Amino acid sequence: MTAKALFAKYLKDLCAVAQQGDAREESYYPALADMLQAVAEASGRKHVRVTTLPKPTDAGNPDFRLWNGRDRIVGYVEAKKPTEERLDLVEESEQLRRYRATFPNLILTNFLEFRLYRNGERVETALLGRPLVLNQLRTTPPVERPDELYALLDRFLDFALPKAFTAESLAVELAKRTRFLRDVIEEELAREQGAPGLLSGFFEAFRTYLIGALTPQDFADLFAQTITYGLFAARTRAGDEFSRRTAFDNIPRTIGVLRDLFRFISLGDLPEGLAWCVDDIAEVLAVADAPGILARYYREGKGSAPIVHFYETFLAHYDPAERERRGVYYTPEPVVGYIVRSLHGLLKSEFGQADGLASEGVTRMGRVRDAGARDAAQLASNWAVSLPRKHS
Repeated sequence: MTAKALFAKYLKDLCAVAQQGDAREESYYPALADMLQAVAEASGRKHVRVTTLPKPTDAGNPDFRLWNGRDRIVGYVEAKKPTEERLDLVEESEQLRRYRATFPNLILTNFLEFRLYRNGERVETALLGRPLVLNQLRTTPPVERPDELYALLDRFLDFALPKAFTAESLAVELAKRTRFLRDVIEEELAREQGAPGLLSGFFEAFRTYLIGALTPQDFADLFAQTITYGLFAARTRAGDEFSRRTAFDNIPRTIGVLRDLFRFISLGDLPEGLAWCVDDIAEVLAVADAPGILARYYREGKGSAPIVHFYETFLAHYDPAERERRGVYYTPEPVVGYIVRSLHGLLKSEFGQADGLASEGVTRMGRVRDAGARDAAQLASNWAVSLPRKHS
């Protein structure tokens, strides 16, 4: 089938929906999904799958995800109803700025005009048919510039993440996706207020055992960072094949609390909006040489636990104000050793603690109110991923 014939069928399908008279934006989704699938197959990409994503709120996720059916995300499509002819305004909306800042390969469309964005910048536009004909005349628009749209979609489908990440560029990609994940978690947690689910269960557990004054906003921030950094830690132990589903196998068995979390993240029945966010982060890590980045940290003299020091780089991009407030900066190991030895000596000589830092009642993470919290804090410390905390 030629590009013109393929798009003529698509426009005919759109017209059939429009003629119903009561069509909503979602009514046009099947026609667009079929067209995208047809273009993928016509361009030799039969492995590509088109998934329509749930969208409970306007602040949620894009409408479509294109992926390889297993572990690689191609890109996202955000659709507006065909009567929305002011895509310039949509392009500058808070929602689209958020999508453009997060997803490096994105299409915005009103089903007739298509705009392709790479790393937030519009790089190509194609108009397939006139909105007036579809919306007012309720007839099938003549196909216009089919080759231009085919080229735009071919470019969209050809996208792949770069494989040569530096520590800095990897931190940037992880940070912007983690911010998006944080917002999705907060929205999902709000939806679970009426019908408690697994996410609200984690919220209550964190509030009981880690931070008593934890707010839903703080939990979303904490949970998003923990997921991302847990994926990062798992990636450093994984082989060539890595995804959200395989992350659980690479979490050390000695870190029970993190394994419990990733049993939910990797193996559980995640809400779709949360699952695709985690998949997106996992894909970035899958193509990155995380072990190599940590090895370079080690060669640069950043101690024997470079995974901890990558958190400084990550937080500088994720939330620089929080990094400054919490003082998350690299401290050379000799300085850390001197501080620890000094504290150990002072506890024995000035406070009468015979075992120093090992004495009963001495903790490493500030004031902890009960034994359950103390155990959780110890586990979090053992992660070597420094659980971000906003309250002591």
